Amino acid sequence: MKQSVLGLYYEDFEVGGEIKHSLSKTIFESDNNFFSLLTMNHHPVHTNIDYASKNQHGQVLVVGTLVFSLAVGITVPDISGKAIANLGYEDVKHLAPTFINDTIYVRSIILDKRESKSKPDRGIIYVESVAYNQRGEDVLSFRRHVLIKKKNNG
Repeated sequence: MKQSVLGLYYEDFEVGGEIKHSLSKTIFESDNNFFSLLTMNHHPVHTNIDYASKNQHGQVLVVGTLVFSLAVGITVPDISGKAIANLGYEDVKHLAPTFINDTIYVRSIILDKRESKSKPDRGIIYVESVAYNQRGEDVLSFRRHVLIKKKNNG
């Protein structure tokens, strides 16, 4: 039996390489409600069926930061499993609404990579991840820099 491997080393990432992440998550009403309560986002478009039905999309919207958090989490086994740190997130875009019972998938492209200037046992990858739903519609994208361990150096 082979042990699962969490994450890739810096050397394993190739600029231009694309990863279609194997994890996915259907967002249930309870997920959206708990996240709304936990983050104190009580906007009725996320928590009130009657209110939401009378607004633009006609149904409850999933909190955008929940979709973002799930997308980041889905990428962990491949992108940041061997990370020392996520250095920063940028260019977060909400591309389309996400609704209760939508299933989120994620794909990532390695945009760039460089070795650390101060420590030889690590490097930085620059990656763009795109979350999409079961209909293949892109719903969220973001970019981040991740500090990753090198092989045989830590």
